[in-house]
Amino acid sequence: MVQHIPLKFIAFSCAALFAFSASAQDEDTVVILPKAPLQLSSIEVRSIRTDARSPFSKTNLSKKEIDVQNLGQDLPILLQMTPSAVSSSDAGAGIGYTSLRVRGTDGTRINVTLNGVPVNDAESQGTFFVNLPDLASSTSSIQLQRGVGSSTNGGAAFGATMSISNMEQYDKAGGELNLSAGSFNTQKITLKAGTGLLQNGWSFDVRLSKITSDGYIQRSASDLKALQAIASWQITDQTKFRFQVLSGAEKTGQAWNGVPQDSLRSNRRFNELGRKADGTFYNNQTDNYQQTYYQAFVDHHFNKNWSGSVGLFLTRGKGYYEEYRLGENLSDYGLPNFTTSAGDTFSNTDMVRQLWLDNYYYGGLYGLQYSKNKTQINIGGSVSQYTGLHYGFVKWASIGVPADHSWYRNDAMKNDYNQFVKWQYAATKKLTIYADAQLRVVSYFMNGFRKSPSLNPAVNYTFFNPKTGANYMLRDEKYNQQRLYASLAVANKEPNRNDFEASPNQLPKHEQLVNIEAGYEITKKKWTALANFYLMNYKNQLVLNGQINDVGAYTRVNVDKSYRAGLELVASGQATKWLSISGNMTFSQNKIKNFDEYVDDYDNGGQKVIAHNNTNIAFSPNFIAAADLGFKPFLHVRYGALRAFEINLLTKHVGRQYLDNTSDKTRSIADYTLFDLRARYVLKIKEHSDLIFTLAVYNALNKSYENNGYNYSFISGGSTISNNYFYPQAGRNFLAGIGFRF
Repeated sequence: MVQHIPLKFIAFSCAALFAFSASAQDEDTVVILPKAPLQLSSIEVRSIRTDARSPFSKTNLSKKEIDVQNLGQDLPILLQMTPSAVSSSDAGAGIGYTSLRVRGTDGTRINVTLNGVPVNDAESQGTFFVNLPDLASSTSSIQLQRGVGSSTNGGAAFGATMSISNMEQYDKAGGELNLSAGSFNTQKITLKAGTGLLQNGWSFDVRLSKITSDGYIQRSASDLKALQAIASWQITDQTKFRFQVLSGAEKTGQAWNGVPQDSLRSNRRFNELGRKADGTFYNNQTDNYQQTYYQAFVDHHFNKNWSGSVGLFLTRGKGYYEEYRLGENLSDYGLPNFTTSAGDTFSNTDMVRQLWLDNYYYGGLYGLQYSKNKTQINIGGSVSQYTGLHYGFVKWASIGVPADHSWYRNDAMKNDYNQFVKWQYAATKKLTIYADAQLRVVSYFMNGFRKSPSLNPAVNYTFFNPKTGANYMLRDEKYNQQRLYASLAVANKEPNRNDFEASPNQLPKHEQLVNIEAGYEITKKKWTALANFYLMNYKNQLVLNGQINDVGAYTRVNVDKSYRAGLELVASGQATKWLSISGNMTFSQNKIKNFDEYVDDYDNGGQKVIAHNNTNIAFSPNFIAAADLGFKPFLHVRYGALRAFEINLLTKHVGRQYLDNTSDKTRSIADYTLFDLRARYVLKIKEHSDLIFTLAVYNALNKSYENNGYNYSFISGGSTISNNYFYPQAGRNFLAGIGFRF
């Protein structure tokens, strides 16, 4: 099916086309930069990132590009203008639980590292940025590779790789104070300070952050806090030690269920979670979690050709979500029916329960780099162990449950060993050859589940993930660089915890992805452009099909063949001294070749099987685009102070997304086009002091739209009925900020 693309967006995008990366600048344009951080030897980061001549598609975001947007929203929201990206927010305003999809793949398939350390949860395989409040305020750079990309640490990169670096420090003593506030009672305060490099070689930095927001959705408030402390010691000119503690604590109102389709017109902010029998809502229907990262690295430059890094890490997480439940069966909690003194017997009760997760994730990693003449070699890897304990308490019940009753306690352990070698060789002045081989060994044991306490799956996987490619420079001049590149990469991925619980009688198969990328990039003095073709061919991809397993749970199943194929267009340019243009477009097809849908049949009992062929993969729009027009009305020095004023008009279009894999239009999210406005004024008071004012208006045209959801369908009265749930996003809203660097 050819997807309709709004003519108004095509016109805007053609005028704006291409990359979210920095626009080319005229030679006489003055650029305002934040106070320079101390450039540490992030060898562990460089070992997993790709450079300008690597044959992979990627986007690099600098500290300046991140700072311009950062008013307190989570990283997925700040990354939504990158190619092939779609972000969402449960609370509807970009703070709290947020998510990011790249080329239609969700967060469980996006490998995320923080200074080379794996961030993805070992069991669910997702990344929860709500546990890292205000991370953007201390992030110096992000590289987002699309597709399989190059080898990295942690879980498989099955759609994208996000490498975050956040351990750079001030080169001189100084600090920052950033305040922002806006719609839905949103407030953020960030305080940063650093000693700079002291005479004894030590350097210390700290960041304190607090973000609060009521959220757009009812009872979806967020209360987020973060502490970051970094210490480094320049032991010698060749050796440096670095240590970081990064702790985030979050308390958020639950908005996980979305809004029923029937409620969108009457109350788009409706939240059904926490409803009590009398129609009121429980006032502590919340998620509570704290996660702390401990990271230590030693970097050493052996000589002009060899350098290396060794690191240790511990990620400690503990928390729970509390919820009010109506009519819970006592037998599900290991309890008998309750009989009152009057002889009345009850088998169910209302209750308040807490579901806890207590985990440790620890290990080591290393990176070794060799560079001489035409050859670059990166050797790296990691070894880690995850231990997680799942348990729950009943905190209150109307009848029949003792206080703090614990009804399950299940532990799990996952070991992960990863080793990779990357080789890049300049065969000629124009041709660079790339090869990459990764060995990953995973063992995973689960000692029961909350709903299946006797289920104890144990698995072992050995994955070999080869990658190869080439880069050819058609031109390699100062203001005229043109290159062709192509790569072939293989990735393998183990199922997540839920897949094992939902498959008690037959273990799910692991998934495999073969990824081909090929592109052409041109860089001129005032503009740059990129065209990238990709094919992501899956074997045994795990997808939801509505099937119920033996214990009554819906499960993901392996489908034999599926693929994603697309063309990404990315460009940027400086039209005049005062006008910059950037943007991107993705055209794609995302298909499952053969697919059996299982639908609950309430008329006849059981489930009805419906065969589908060549259907669209859920949440994979065929067209995604973004554009940014930047205006600089003035940029000059007056009365000894440099002043800069910039206005940006940003637009994002996301095509139709299907809620399941049936390509049924009644189970889909309509396409939408959004416009944002951002104004920023920088007053440079003196050499190392800036005063910055920012105003951002999101969804400026006040469009009603949803960008995420899910579906439950069943047969009743001879008809198939679809219940759609959506995650509405806020209408017109704003954030304003003031920052002071000293």
